[in-house]
Amino acid sequence: MSIVFAIIAFCVIIIVHEIGHYSAAKLFKMKVYEFSIGMGPRILKKQKGETLYSIKAFPIGGSVMLGEDIEPTEDPRDFRNKPIWQRMIVIAAGAILNFVLGFVLCIVMSIVNPIGTMTVASFNEGSVSNTGTSALQVNDQIVSVNGMRTFIYSDISYKLLNSVSKGDDENFAVYEFEVIRNGEKVKLPNVKFAAEPNERGGMSYVHDFKIFRAEKNVFSVISYSFRSAVSQGRIIWLSLMDLIRGTYGLNELSGPIGIVATIDEIAKQAPTFGEQMMVFISISAFISINVGVLNLLPIPALDGARLIFFVIEAIRRKPLKAEVEGVIHFVGFALLMLLMLVVTFNDIRKLIFGDG
Repeated sequence: MSIVFAIIAFCVIIIVHEIGHYSAAKLFKMKVYEFSIGMGPRILKKQKGETLYSIKAFPIGGSVMLGEDIEPTEDPRDFRNKPIWQRMIVIAAGAILNFVLGFVLCIVMSIVNPIGTMTVASFNEGSVSNTGTSALQVNDQIVSVNGMRTFIYSDISYKLLNSVSKGDDENFAVYEFEVIRNGEKVKLPNVKFAAEPNERGGMSYVHDFKIFRAEKNVFSVISYSFRSAVSQGRIIWLSLMDLIRGTYGLNELSGPIGIVATIDEIAKQAPTFGEQMMVFISISAFISINVGVLNLLPIPALDGARLIFFVIEAIRRKPLKAEVEGVIHFVGFALLMLLMLVVTFNDIRKLIFGDG
């Protein structure tokens, strides 16, 4: 059952993205040639007016065909005959709607779950982060860890897990914290946490303090939800940078199959149906924001590249030839499909043989 929910959630996120493009195009009275969900051969289709609505075999994408890569006719409703600002809104609308969906799901989680502040409430028995000359104290408001601004509690955990630096004693991990203490910013350059080896061959910190919970009201829920959405978007960007730097390899990427499998695995660990739904909502928020961020990357065939071409058109005061732009996007699409095949193969291999 959890796999079914995961597939539905993934499809909904894709549909929301395409509805963003479609709705914006209709708002500006542009021609929409096709609205499709999925990729591959069509399995269902219906022509309604000028638009072909279709569902394709593989639910791993979607598209709204606006005639972006064909030369415009005399019809003022053609995409390439519309003002640049309208075209930019249409192309960006898919990602924007993904961000909105992610934010709404974050609001749902904030209503259901406790809202944490960034202020230290207490320390666990045997903690070490509150010892030494560079130590955390109760009521410290944590501003940053190792130079990264912290928006929500999970930002602290993310940074502690991904930037462990050993001190003089290999049993401890050392970090630089910036906190607000008694109304003033204070830098703590050597905050210690007990550390132990992890499965990746590195060191993992042992978290040893708790934070205060915030009182729930409209402002605190919306504020926390917004910070949570921003935090998730930033983690996606940081992960991409780690991938470029070689911190992670291609075998650690996951496509739709791997994502669905991961959601199913995590959901099975939740003891009740309500907790399983919170897992789906949490991961769906992350994936929706992820889709928004990735689509805005300046990679041919993605929305971000099309926005770059609009900027070039505005500077040159004339567009690139439709066939030239079309070829560029086709090459980018082919490379993305090749990457998708590699990632899908790895996902299937992991399902059959495990992560090893």
